[in-house]
Amino acid sequence: MTRPDLRATADAYDAVAVRYAELPRHDLDGVPLDRAVLAAFADHVRDAGPVAEVGCGPGRVTAHLRDLGLDAFGVDLSPVMVDLARAAYPDLRFEVGSMDALDLPDGSLHGVLSWYSVIHVPPADLAACFAEFRRVLVPGGHLLLGFFEAGGEPVAPFDHKVVTAYRWPVDDLAALARDAGFAEVGRVLREPCEGERFAQGRLLARAG
Repeated sequence: MTRPDLRATADAYDAVAVRYAELPRHDLDGVPLDRAVLAAFADHVRDAGPVAEVGCGPGRVTAHLRDLGLDAFGVDLSPVMVDLARAAYPDLRFEVGSMDALDLPDGSLHGVLSWYSVIHVPPADLAACFAEFRRVLVPGGHLLLGFFEAGGEPVAPFDHKVVTAYRWPVDDLAALARDAGFAEVGRVLREPCEGERFAQGRLLARAG
């Protein structure tokens, strides 16, 4: 991990990891649309093979994927987050790693979930992450992205509570995925829930 932005992101999440992990663990309970998107992703990859949540934080969504019947494991840039995830879900596998250089063989996954992790990648570097997602997926494997949507504006940074993040137009993310060899399956945009500042986007794509 040599890029300064990666080091800054890891350090920032290490610093808040314990407080972050203490937040309510049922944050998907009040958002049925998000649960439906994750369930649709699970339906596409269930019984096919291993699935990675890239940017798993304290492991809650990885555990949710497990509960949906997936052979899921988590990867995160923050060593402290990974330690907390291992303690909370000792039956699951969690590893320290970077989404632009995953320690995985080519074509070893059937699904990749990036649930609010690409938001911290500078726009100029995101294409490399999409290429890495494509590398580790089998042909026909699925990628699901969760992100802050730009609301008709260009991609722009904002003051995320942990470290700089970016709001993305869903069309721009879809174009990056397409350039990396993905075909769009579907997209969902929803308005902010209570306590959220921005619209939320979800993009499901299939590796060509």
